[in-house]
Amino acid sequence: MNPIAHIQIAFASYLQKTFGIDEKLAQSCNFVLNVDPNKQDFGDMSANAAMVLAREKKQNPRAIAQQMLLEFKHPYIAKIEIAGPGFLNAYFTQHAIHDLAKDLAQKKADFFKLEDDTQKHRYDIEFVSANPTGPLHLGHGRGAIIGDVLAKVLTFLGHEVTKEFYINDAGNQINKLGISFKVRCQQAAGIESELPEDGYRGEYLLDLAASLIKAEGTSVLQRPDSFFEQYAKEYLLEKIKQTLEDYGVRYDVWFSEKTLHEGGHIERAIKLLQEHNFIYEHENALWFASTKFGDDKDRVVRKSSGEWTYVAADIAYLLNKAKRGFDHLVMVLGHDHHSYAVRLEGIRQALGLSRIHLDIILYQLVTMKASGQLVQMSKRAGTMVTLTDVIDEVGTDVARFFYLNRKADAQLEFDLDLALKKTEENPVFYVQYAYVRTGSILQKASEHAPLADISAQDAQHLGAPEALLIKKISSLKHLLETIASTHQTHQLTYYTIELADLLHRYYAQNRVIEIDSVPQSRGRLFLIQLLRDTFAITFDLLGISKPIKM
Repeated sequence: MNPIAHIQIAFASYLQKTFGIDEKLAQSCNFVLNVDPNKQDFGDMSANAAMVLAREKKQNPRAIAQQMLLEFKHPYIAKIEIAGPGFLNAYFTQHAIHDLAKDLAQKKADFFKLEDDTQKHRYDIEFVSANPTGPLHLGHGRGAIIGDVLAKVLTFLGHEVTKEFYINDAGNQINKLGISFKVRCQQAAGIESELPEDGYRGEYLLDLAASLIKAEGTSVLQRPDSFFEQYAKEYLLEKIKQTLEDYGVRYDVWFSEKTLHEGGHIERAIKLLQEHNFIYEHENALWFASTKFGDDKDRVVRKSSGEWTYVAADIAYLLNKAKRGFDHLVMVLGHDHHSYAVRLEGIRQALGLSRIHLDIILYQLVTMKASGQLVQMSKRAGTMVTLTDVIDEVGTDVARFFYLNRKADAQLEFDLDLALKKTEENPVFYVQYAYVRTGSILQKASEHAPLADISAQDAQHLGAPEALLIKKISSLKHLLETIASTHQTHQLTYYTIELADLLHRYYAQNRVIEIDSVPQSRGRLFLIQLLRDTFAITFDLLGISKPIKM
C-alpha cells in the first residue's frame, strides 16, 4: 500500500472511532494530496475534517482540529499544522516520498489501477452514432474523443468496456438520403431532376452518383428506391468507419437500429411497458407516459398509421443493452439532446432497470477559427468541414488533443492556426516535447557507467526538489478514478499539460546529470524515468503518439 493510501486509511479509521461517524462521511473529509505548485507551503496533504465535523457535532472547528493534531499520528507524517478556521495541513517525512516513489517504480501502471474487483463494472459506452447520411463533420470529433478516451480510462482501470455505435438506419433520414441520391444519379445520367427541399445537397452524393453511373450505366436508374437507400447508406457508413479509424477510434459493436424493427424487439419492449401501465392509446396511436418521469410531454411510440417511432426503438434498444448484461450505460450526445436524456432516463425507470446506471454526457458546440475568422458550415447545403478535413489538416494527435482540451459542457473553439504551430504554444507539441526530453536525458545518462541501471533503489537519493513531481505523478491515480465517476475526460489533457510544465520548470532549475554528484544524479534520473513512464500512460489514454525525437 502506498503512503498516501496508508495515511488516508489510518485517518478515516481514526475519525470513525473517535467521532463516531460512518465510513462515507470519514472518506468525504479525508486528507487529499496537495499538488498545486503555488500552495506547497500548505503541506503535502490537507483535510477539512474539522469543519465538516464541526457542523455535525455543533462544536468549534479549531477546537476539533486541535484535538486531531494532538491525537492523530502517523509514521509518514512529519508534522501537522492548523490553518484558517480549522484546515489540517500535513507534511510528509522524506521517507514517505521515497516509499511513494519506490511504489510507483515497482508497480508501474498497476499503481494507478483499481485493486478491488468489487469496484469493477461492465460498461457500454455509445458515442457518435451519427446518421449514415453524410460524412462525419467537425462537431462529431468532440463526441468521438470524449467517448473513446473515457473507454480507454475505464478499461485501463480494470472495468470491462464495450464501445458501441448505434446506426440510425431505419428512419426518415435514410428515406431522404435514398431520394437525394437517386436524384443525383438521374442528374449524372443527364436527366433533369430536382432535389427535394429537405434533401441532402453535399458534394459527396454528386461524386458517388457519378461513380455509380460510370460503373453501371443508366440502367441502374430502373432499380427500386430501396436500392438507392441501401447503396448510399452502406457507402457513407464505410466512410464513417474509415474516418473514425483514421481518428484512432475503434468500436466493438456496430448496432443496427433496423434489427430492432425486424426481430420483434420493439413489440416485446412495448408489451413490457404496457404490462406496467406506462403505454396508453389515444387517437389511434400508442403513447409512452413519459411525463410520469419528468418529461415535458408524453411521447408517441406508434403512430396512427401503425409506424413505430424512434422512441419505440429507443425503448427496445435500452432493454437490449440491459439483456446483454451491462450495469453501467454511458451515452455521449450533443447538447441539443437534453430532452432526449430526460426521456431515456424515464424509459430506464419504466423498464424497471434500477440496477443499471445510466449516464448521459452532453457536449457543447464546436466551432472552427481560421485566420481569425469563424468557419461556417451547413450539412444539408453541403458547405461543411468534415472530421476527415480536420485530421488531414492537423493530424490525428493534434485533432484528438484539441477536441478534448476543454470541458464537455463548454463551447469549444478549434483554433486551426494554433493547431498547425510547431512551437510550445501548441499544447500537443508542448507535452510531446516533454516526453522527448525525458528520453534525451536518459539517453545522455546511459553514456556514463556510474549512471547506468537506474532502479527503484535510487528513490533513496530523491531530495526536496523532486517531491512535488513525485506527488504529481501519484495524483494520476485519483484523477483517473475521478474521470471514471464524473466522465470529465478533459481533465486528462489538463493533467498532462501540468505535468509537462512541472518537468520543464524542474529541468530549468536543476541539473539532472552531474558526474561529480552521482547519488543525486541517480535520484534525479530515477524521477525522469518515472515521468517518462507517466507521460507514456497518459499519451496512450489520450490516444496520441509517443515520438522519439522532434
